[in-house]
Amino acid sequence: METTKTPRVNKREFISRVATRSKLPIRVVNKVYESLVGELTGAVSGGEAVVLTSFGRFYRQDHKGHKVRFGKSNVDDYVVLKFSASSSFNRRLGGHEDDASPRT
Repeated sequence: METTKTPRVNKREFISRVATRSKLPIRVVNKVYESLVGELTGAVSGGEAVVLTSFGRFYRQDHKGHKVRFGKSNVDDYVVLKFSASSSFNRRLGGHEDDASPRT
């Protein structure tokens, strides 16, 4: 069984790419990134859904705990972060950018 690695972009590379594209200093982009992630985390952990138009929606999803099959321990209830991409963003991923632009 052969596994293929999906290309990944780490935080440093992502910030560098955004800085290059926006022509802003890396320090500024890093500060914006940290603020964005902090605000997103705070809002979602507080029960709010964060909707970024033409991108998607971040929200929390509660999961019920359960008993572990083998053993006497339990998994407590827990919360996970969910992301749902917008339809316009999904179209852009498919290479149909004309479909994603707003109609006038």
